[in-house]
Amino acid sequence: MSFLNKIFGSSEEEKSSETFWKNINSEEDLNEAVKESFENKVVIFKHSTRCFISKTVLKNFEKEVKNFEKNVSYYFLDLIAHRNLSNKIADDFEVIHQSPQLIVLENGKAVNNASHQSISVSLI
Repeated sequence: MSFLNKIFGSSEEEKSSETFWKNINSEEDLNEAVKESFENKVVIFKHSTRCFISKTVLKNFEKEVKNFEKNVSYYFLDLIAHRNLSNKIADDFEVIHQSPQLIVLENGKAVNNASHQSISVSLI
């Protein structure tokens, strides 16, 4: 990886190293997340693999989640690879698109959302 990619991010699809994430790669995955939100809270983390700030916020959030003991399902969206799904989420849940962005779903609706440094498990 080049020096500039380390600073600004790579355009290659990047996967999170944490295992608690369920990936949203299709509308079916998104529908599953919405369905699951009727049973317990669902968090969708919209991440830009080209943005250093997004990478930093993601890593900080993952550290917080490790110490968070609530029944929550975590979904991860690479919005560079799946921009159409990112736009659908913004439309369906009536939230302005941002990156990085955390959206909390409950009973099929967005009950909270935040972006950038405002992202925290306290929103859940």
